[in-house]
Amino acid sequence: MNHSLTHRLRSHHSGILSFKFHPKTLLNHHRYQNLHTLPLQNCGSMADSDESQPPTDSSQNGLTSLDNYPVPLSPPLPAISKQIELSRAMTASSKSSLFSLSTCHVIYEDQWLIAINKPQGIYCETILSSVPTLLKPPQGVHVSVPELHLANRLDRDTSGVTIITKSHKVASKFVKAFTDHEVRKTYIALCSGVAPKWNRITVRSGHGRSKFGAWRVYAASDVGRKLPGGSVVRDMETSFEVLSVNGSGTFRDESEINDGGDVVVVEERAVREGSGGDAESEIIVRAYPRSGRTHQIRLHCQYLGISIVGDVKYEGVCEWKEVAREGHALHAESLSFKHPITGDRISLHAPLPSWANKALQLQH
Repeated sequence: MNHSLTHRLRSHHSGILSFKFHPKTLLNHHRYQNLHTLPLQNCGSMADSDESQPPTDSSQNGLTSLDNYPVPLSPPLPAISKQIELSRAMTASSKSSLFSLSTCHVIYEDQWLIAINKPQGIYCETILSSVPTLLKPPQGVHVSVPELHLANRLDRDTSGVTIITKSHKVASKFVKAFTDHEVRKTYIALCSGVAPKWNRITVRSGHGRSKFGAWRVYAASDVGRKLPGGSVVRDMETSFEVLSVNGSGTFRDESEINDGGDVVVVEERAVREGSGGDAESEIIVRAYPRSGRTHQIRLHCQYLGISIVGDVKYEGVCEWKEVAREGHALHAESLSFKHPITGDRISLHAPLPSWANKALQLQH
């Protein structure tokens, strides 16, 4: 165990039916490289608010602001991110208006739900509104129109498994399953930064909106404290495993990451250091979110000093290997759950996007 990683480090211990169907421009050259003291469900929409100044600290430990609100431990949004995000949103709106859902996007379907491999840059609402075209019965056959609901919501630029239920009953069962943490999720992310010294790690922190409206990382000890606007800091936990660094590594099936690895309980800001040659490693990680907070994986990657490529909100490079990124490189790889009606264990996998296959040097 790497004892330099954290102020408080603790050990963390904890029959499936499968359908598998540059110039390098850094928005901020200050990266979280070496972490010395790390202060530590609901899917949400994009947080579009920007920030122009860091929080003001007044207490000795820097965790309380002048108006007695907890202070975020991750940095404010880079100023340039607002312009880039606006451009991406306009492109996505145009792209979504022309999008046509087809059977090639379907991962799994039964009479109660349908799972779609959502492309990057398409809004979830577009997927939802397009599903009826796939469910249209043969001419002359009259059936009731299903009550379609999004069971999980992905950010605009996140690709991968999206489940849509066909009735209010099934939708409510999924809400309960997500709330009770009975749905297992995995994501694949392409990151850049200093190659991690860990192979597996779990990050526990707080999560909430700062004074300026952006999602930020807070100390774990701040969970439950009130934030500007009336919301409170909520708990956030993500486990990670490294799959590849600069093309060296092996793609493997998901594991029970509860076994082994460091546990970081965030209580202070991570130490920032200047970037250099070593800070430009290409890193593929698999993320296992234990909670479902908005931008959770993106925030924790930023905190660990390995921001997701293209994630301009959270210090990701906007160009990588001399290619401008149209969005962040994050893919909802799988969802595993107990079927809300049949009780069967279901594991749904979305095919990896081209950037993941290329980085992992997989041949298809």
